[in-house]
Amino acid sequence: MVAEIRFRREAAALALYGAATTALLPLLYAKLAWRARHEPGYAEHLGQRAGRYRSAPSHGWLWVHAVSLGETRAAALWVRRLQAERPDIPVLWTHGTATGRAEGQRWLRAQDAQVWLPWDSPAAVQRFLAHWRPRLGVLMETEVWPMLVHGCRRRGVPLWLVNARLSERSAQRARRLRALAEPAYAGLSGVLAQTEADAQRLRALGAPVRGVTGNVKFDVPWQPPPWTAARAWRVAWQDATARPVLLLASSRAGEEALWLAAWQRVRQQGDGGPVPLWLVVPRHPQRFDEVHALLSGAGLRVLRRSALPDWPQPPAWPPEALQADVLLGDSLGEMPAYYALADVALMGGSFAPLGGQNLIEAAACACPVVLGPHTFNFAQAAEEALRLGAARRARDLDEALRLAQDWLSDPAARQRAQRAAQTLLQTHGGAADRTVQVLLAAWDEAGAVNAAPAGPRSA
Repeated sequence: MVAEIRFRREAAALALYGAATTALLPLLYAKLAWRARHEPGYAEHLGQRAGRYRSAPSHGWLWVHAVSLGETRAAALWVRRLQAERPDIPVLWTHGTATGRAEGQRWLRAQDAQVWLPWDSPAAVQRFLAHWRPRLGVLMETEVWPMLVHGCRRRGVPLWLVNARLSERSAQRARRLRALAEPAYAGLSGVLAQTEADAQRLRALGAPVRGVTGNVKFDVPWQPPPWTAARAWRVAWQDATARPVLLLASSRAGEEALWLAAWQRVRQQGDGGPVPLWLVVPRHPQRFDEVHALLSGAGLRVLRRSALPDWPQPPAWPPEALQADVLLGDSLGEMPAYYALADVALMGGSFAPLGGQNLIEAAACACPVVLGPHTFNFAQAAEEALRLGAARRARDLDEALRLAQDWLSDPAARQRAQRAAQTLLQTHGGAADRTVQVLLAAWDEAGAVNAAPAGPRSA
């Protein structure tokens, strides 16, 4: 009786959710139109959001969903290894953001395809699954959608969640929506968690955790491109000026204003040392103009990255760069270059209660990091970096600036932090290979690939 009541409650919740997502589809298109003003990629292939495609139906795909830039880069770390072992497996990439889609295009082979993930409404999900008929689906990190999981179960598509993380805050939200969340997590075929703490929270929601494999982001190459080219620009900067370089990395809404206020207080005190060049890199491209207006309005001399030549060019900083207070990072896919240029980075997303950003890429670029108090989305990486000495923790941006200045005045301490960063990656690497072995077994278990061709590259 209890089980029947629960089944009816969950069915009603899913039906209500499906009706809501269907009704909200026009608002989704309005949001995409608004975002396309700053990122034109959001206006492309809009029919795919509703599960409509120009290509012929196909089947036999390894479907990999990586919503945004970070998840796509992380997925590529294990997808490349899988393709090296089994180049015959065609990959269908899906994304939710323009930055994720642009990054995914870098990894497309002739036999692969790439589309937007459909909106999580019953009709869109049904059309997506009917058109592509994946043999195995893989979701990255947190992307568990109720209707998508339900549709895969109905069609018999095994669906895995890998590199999975679930913060306590997210787990609490999921418990408040238990009637939707529990069937979604329980409907997965398997879950590979980043940490044991993540695994425990996922199990509590009914997820079938098959192992704790670690975080694949630790397998990022040491000093990834365009690190080398950017280091040449750094040498040219040091030859032209004695000013250090500090980075506010992947900043979120409100953090630039907090940083600006803290920096103005530091400048009023005036320690007599050389004034650093600040690299300010907002996480979201649609905010580039907004941040530029904020900094310029405060009287800072701001140079935009888009005004500089590509990094591989012979390093030659223009005079306006040498005199700038801030270099605004209004580009995509160049965080390794910004980390390579910087002496120390302040990690965005951690000074407002947003959970922080991934610091592993900074570690791979040998850039010491100052973290704010909010790192719950990347707790393991943050705690390990702090323990090893690759990062320091600040209560607020005022303290963060003091800690960054301490590192600037102590080159030996910075070198120790750089060595600790390399230790961090070496100690926690290997998750990508572990993920590949599990997924290849799941692929083989799902059955033989249909002899029909998988389909065209674009849709």
